[in-house]
Amino acid sequence: MRTPEDAGDVVPRRVLVVDDNNDSAESLAIQLRMMGHVVATAHDGVEAIDRAATFQPGVVLLDLGLPGLNGYQAMRRIRAGRTGVMIVALTGWGNPEDLRRSAAAGFDAHLVKPVALAEVIKVLAEVGGTREP
Repeated sequence: MRTPEDAGDVVPRRVLVVDDNNDSAESLAIQLRMMGHVVATAHDGVEAIDRAATFQPGVVLLDLGLPGLNGYQAMRRIRAGRTGVMIVALTGWGNPEDLRRSAAAGFDAHLVKPVALAEVIKVLAEVGGTREP
């Protein structure tokens, strides 16, 4: 598994990290930047929608339990605003029903916190297309 130290073969992505826990969002953003990704953060559903419109991410790592608009509502609005974006649920909710619900709602993947960086790297590697930044 790759780590920030051997990120030389990583295809840079534009990644939006959305989490109402500022420390969690910022620490993941720092790790992704160290790997060469271009990263923005948001801390609630409304901010996520606004940031997605201006930042134009290729990948959104989206917490489900957000204040204001929850992750499901934010995901629907982000998807309505553009095509081709991969939206990944990044949440503490990880029972089988949670996974089924996020898949049915249209999330491309579901990662359970605390998430290992290797899992995030794997999801980012699955994104098709060309270099984004």
